[in-house]
Amino acid sequence: MLVAAASDIALALDADGNIQDLAFQQAGLPLELRNTDEWIGRSWQATVSEESQTKPELLLAEASERKVSRWREVRYPAARGPDIPILFAVVAIKGPARFIAVGRDVRATAALQQKLIEAQVAIERDYSRMRNAESRYRILFQITAEPVLIIDAVSHRIVEANPAAADLLDHGAANLIGKLFPDALLLDDLSMSQSLSLAIRSQGKIERTRIRLDGGRDYLLDGTFFRQDMSALFLLRFSPQTSQAAIPKASDVNTQLVQFVEAAPDGFVITDMEGRLLHANPTFLQLAQIENMHQILGETIDRWIGKSAIDFSIMLTNLRQHGSVKLFSSVIRGEHGSPVDVEISATTVGAPGQSRLGFTIRNVSPRISGDGGDHGYIPRSREQLAELIGRVPLKELVRETTDVIERMCIETALKLTGDNRATAAEMLGLSRQSLYVKLRRYGLAEPAEDDSQLE
Repeated sequence: MLVAAASDIALALDADGNIQDLAFQQAGLPLELRNTDEWIGRSWQATVSEESQTKPELLLAEASERKVSRWREVRYPAARGPDIPILFAVVAIKGPARFIAVGRDVRATAALQQKLIEAQVAIERDYSRMRNAESRYRILFQITAEPVLIIDAVSHRIVEANPAAADLLDHGAANLIGKLFPDALLLDDLSMSQSLSLAIRSQGKIERTRIRLDGGRDYLLDGTFFRQDMSALFLLRFSPQTSQAAIPKASDVNTQLVQFVEAAPDGFVITDMEGRLLHANPTFLQLAQIENMHQILGETIDRWIGKSAIDFSIMLTNLRQHGSVKLFSSVIRGEHGSPVDVEISATTVGAPGQSRLGFTIRNVSPRISGDGGDHGYIPRSREQLAELIGRVPLKELVRETTDVIERMCIETALKLTGDNRATAAEMLGLSRQSLYVKLRRYGLAEPAEDDSQLE
């Protein structure tokens, strides 16, 4: 009784490792373990799960040599759900029962450890994503033909300069670092230098300002404010005045409304009735990982929007029939990968024959993912699916719905089994190899995983 009270489970074993008696501290534990009423008289080894078959022998051998064994985790098959981990130590005694095995239920500890591992994996995954994004930014920053300067918003000194900017200003990139803006531009017009300095201090931005560098070279200067960690910075871009492209102007739109759309934290896009881009604000360009608007004019918006080819067709069909779409769950696929979860609302504007489509796109993705799933994949509601009948081919609708259900079942099985792939495969009636193929298909397996991880 004393041994049972001091542990969650106690086993009395003979010299051959057969169970002679057992006791539980909690009445619920024997109900959670499989076939505990058949344990007495059986070998201890026969009651544990496959992966723990060698543990009882090791514990008994250590107890025979040293009287008391080390603590080892032994996993038991559960009546329902994943295996139950029990931490055991064995003590050698005199008498008919040669050994006493005492065990502690460590499921709570194992759950905390699993959450810690998942959090660490999520942090490492996000850190890797940010590091890859920074690498892409560095490469683009260095190879772009457009001169770019990054300036500290407080001191107005140059923090970074790409090679194109160094060539434009007749300095090495290293020589530009630390120089004061706009003195480093060597403008012909002193009043323009003072005007730029005043604009960046008072307004925090520069919009397509014409400047003349020494030697009579005319350029357009754009300045954008952004934050990096705790630092406030300006990004300045130089473009030759002769290469200025015609940008559609909304002269009939209220100026303040246009300014709001351009500065809004949500993406705003205007397309023709076929989805070809006519205008996009900076937030959409950032989501799509595009450097400037001229790169996307005339492209169809489904190049960046949609989990699958069907998404944009659904939105376009609803817009043509109902005139608007609200809170449509989708993703934006950036030019350099990195899909982002978004909600899209859209409407039709303009007179017949001159109609345009307007889209608002809101980033709804979490900062850090808590699991390894692909959060860009959002199952459709029953109401959304019902609206598609008659507008989308049945074959495509059934295929997508089947994929949603199949993925949901796999995720649920993995959650119920504590991410035990072998048990999940058995629960779903699949072979381990088939489960692995489906994990790869739905992005639930890490790229570095191979078949050996499912054995």
